[in-house]
Amino acid sequence: MIRINDNYLKLEASYLFAEMARRTEAFEAEHPERPLIRLGIGDVTEPLPAACLEALHRAVDELGHRETFRGYGTSEGYPFLRESIVEGDFASRGVEMSPDAIFVSDGAKGDTGGIQEIFTTDTKVAVPDPIYPVYVDTNVMAGRAGSAVKGRYTDLVYLDGTRENDYISQIPNEPVDLIYLCFPNNPTGATATTEQLQGWVNYARECGAVILFDAAYEAYIRDPKLPHSIFELEGAKEVAIEFRSFSKTAGFTGTRCAYTIVPPEVTAQDAKGQKHSLQRLWYRRQSTKSNGVSYPIQRAAAAAYSDEGQKQISVLIDFYLENARIIREGMIHLGYSCVGGDNSPYIWVYTGEDSWASFDRLLKTAGVVCSPGVGFGTGGEGHLRFSAFNSRENVEEAIARLKEAL
Repeated sequence: MIRINDNYLKLEASYLFAEMARRTEAFEAEHPERPLIRLGIGDVTEPLPAACLEALHRAVDELGHRETFRGYGTSEGYPFLRESIVEGDFASRGVEMSPDAIFVSDGAKGDTGGIQEIFTTDTKVAVPDPIYPVYVDTNVMAGRAGSAVKGRYTDLVYLDGTRENDYISQIPNEPVDLIYLCFPNNPTGATATTEQLQGWVNYARECGAVILFDAAYEAYIRDPKLPHSIFELEGAKEVAIEFRSFSKTAGFTGTRCAYTIVPPEVTAQDAKGQKHSLQRLWYRRQSTKSNGVSYPIQRAAAAAYSDEGQKQISVLIDFYLENARIIREGMIHLGYSCVGGDNSPYIWVYTGEDSWASFDRLLKTAGVVCSPGVGFGTGGEGHLRFSAFNSRENVEEAIARLKEAL
């Protein structure tokens, strides 16, 4: 009889967003007359930038003619997009990067979840808490996390982000092999300074670790002193892999496009102590499991780097950041302490109460859906995450409802 992978049985409860959806749907079924405002899951609401949409149409039309038709592309992405990424996201900030280090994919979620496959199952993994659930759950599935005890896995090293340290996880007192970092952070919206990130790079170099740096929200950074990429830090190319996405930057949540940067300098050892390029291994993994992202989508992504695309994306991000400001100031007005919402589309609100109870209370009394903090780890208990991804009308209405209900 065929057997399942028993590690899947170690996954705790329901996946956060699935449980949120279940509770929300149950409420809607009981109260069909009550319209809900969703400030929970971080899905965008505004249309694609016009430059991206026009490029998408042109690329689709190309597929209708034999002379411009394209079939399979390369698994790592078309050169026109990889070169645009290097110029627009790295050279523009003084970072030297080769297109060979860029791997285009259908989403940062899949890449941050899949990257762990190239490391051994006894790799010592450090994860921030609270954090995006994919980092933990994929390591549980791989058999690397141990057993769950009171909401945490016995074989993971947890890096606590608390009110006391401004939700910036501290470097551990023990050596680890693989480190997940996310800035601007999901869910807290906290941002790390150059000095703080340099400390992590130095630590990784000293203990031979690899940093998995999720920069999916870097486009929301407005403070000129904050780094947008870990590769702005000295020595980072030797120890870091970075993940980026067009989802929240250019509204590609439904069209799906992202990329991962694996410099040739970053290596890991085999069982005999011989070093191997992680770039080569990631290429092998991607070329085995994927035929890449469709040509029209990559053309649309490349258009994001055009002059018009950059202007339109800037307007789009400013729109969401203004939503974030309204939410943040509204919650502060109600007496709550918050982080995020300035260089991030997320606002992390401290309530001091059971977070699922807070979720249910706001759902039932105000018709507002947010994310319970505990869904991002035990360190998220007592918090709620609000997302700025909605219309201005809905955001203003949500804050008005919350002020009335609370």
